Amino acid sequence: MRQERLAPMRDPVPPLDTTEFHAVEVLEGRSQRGFLGRLLPFLGPAFIASIAYMDPGNFATNIQGGAQFGYLLVWVVVASNLMAMLVQALSAKLGIAAGLSLPEAIRQEAPRPVTWALWALAEVVAIATDLAEFLGAAVGLYLLFGIPLFPAALLTAVITFGILALQRFGFRPLEAVITGFVGLIGLCYLVETILGKPDFRLAAQSILQPRFQGTESVLLAAGILGATVMPHVIYLHSALTQNRISVQAPALKRRIFHFELIDILIAMGIAGLVNASMLMMAASTFWERGIAVNEDSDIILQAYQTLAPLLGGAASIIFAVSLLASGLSSATVGTMAGQVIMQGFIHRSIPIWLRRLVTMLPALAVIGLGVDTTRALVLSQVVLSFGIPFALVPLVIFTSRRDLMGDLVNHKLTTAVATIIAGLIISLNVFLLYQTFFG
Repeated sequence: MRQERLAPMRDPVPPLDTTEFHAVEVLEGRSQRGFLGRLLPFLGPAFIASIAYMDPGNFATNIQGGAQFGYLLVWVVVASNLMAMLVQALSAKLGIAAGLSLPEAIRQEAPRPVTWALWALAEVVAIATDLAEFLGAAVGLYLLFGIPLFPAALLTAVITFGILALQRFGFRPLEAVITGFVGLIGLCYLVETILGKPDFRLAAQSILQPRFQGTESVLLAAGILGATVMPHVIYLHSALTQNRISVQAPALKRRIFHFELIDILIAMGIAGLVNASMLMMAASTFWERGIAVNEDSDIILQAYQTLAPLLGGAASIIFAVSLLASGLSSATVGTMAGQVIMQGFIHRSIPIWLRRLVTMLPALAVIGLGVDTTRALVLSQVVLSFGIPFALVPLVIFTSRRDLMGDLVNHKLTTAVATIIAGLIISLNVFLLYQTFFG
């Protein structure tokens, strides 16, 4: 292992002085605000990360799971979300304790050839992520306004540029916009759940009695997991917390982490409810009515077209709005993750417009060539599945090292659970890859 020590890089979203001032007041016990007022300065990073757990790839896998197996796989959504909470907690803790993003930690500790190889793989993952997100936003614009997919993809790029431009005003405006998207997606699926009237008894039974129903359900469960635990936000979350609030005292870092855990529980809890609602809506709308969703065609388009006659025109519009919000916000977060990946692994950066252009070119090519959007979404999830171990394994290793983490080093039980989860995720994704190419 190389022992080169890197100076932590500047946070990709520079902090506002007032927010940091109020945060330090809370940490030092000088704040006179109520609980919510004390919590607010620390909320945000997990909401940005949570968008990746509600991206268009989740739409495809959850709708297919609910339509094909009803409420059977609700427990997979819940379990995946709990795993994601732990993974995001470890990522956030690395940034707080070590003052390094995960790519920076890998560059500091790994041999140079390994660093460059992991950087190349992470860039491929970023491009695959962008493919899913761009396609989702473009399909959302097409469904809502009838804009052809290629112009819709170009419009998606323009809108994401505008959202990313908020970074110049500090991290709060950007976090507010992303949190607004999270709220909008959550509201849309609350309405969808009310309209669909799912059977909560069967959903609860799935959670209390986890099971599969043949190889196809295992394959779909692996797809749901692959669409939930996303490698690019494992890299990103550590960067969002590394210099957000600058303190050196171990006790203050522990308090920051405790607040970040609340941030994660709220944001990831919302993401988990949204994913469960997606699957339950598909189960109540399609599975309970015996309506087949053809997995070889555009699942998202089928869902949109079928919701209107079954639940009314408002249901399909709400579905399209949630898809558009998901695509736009996740495309923005994907670009942020791409910046963190390049800066951390190779200490290089490029203008954000160039980063946006490079990562959106494959999506434009897919749309321009007329490739089936759902098939492209599935393939992008396969690429993401392949990239998970290369982010997750180093994260577990680094957060288990006291020389990097100090007092925030993992408890032995935490490391054991994280190792089991990593092994499970890797095993399921190997199974997914095998089934995709040879099954």
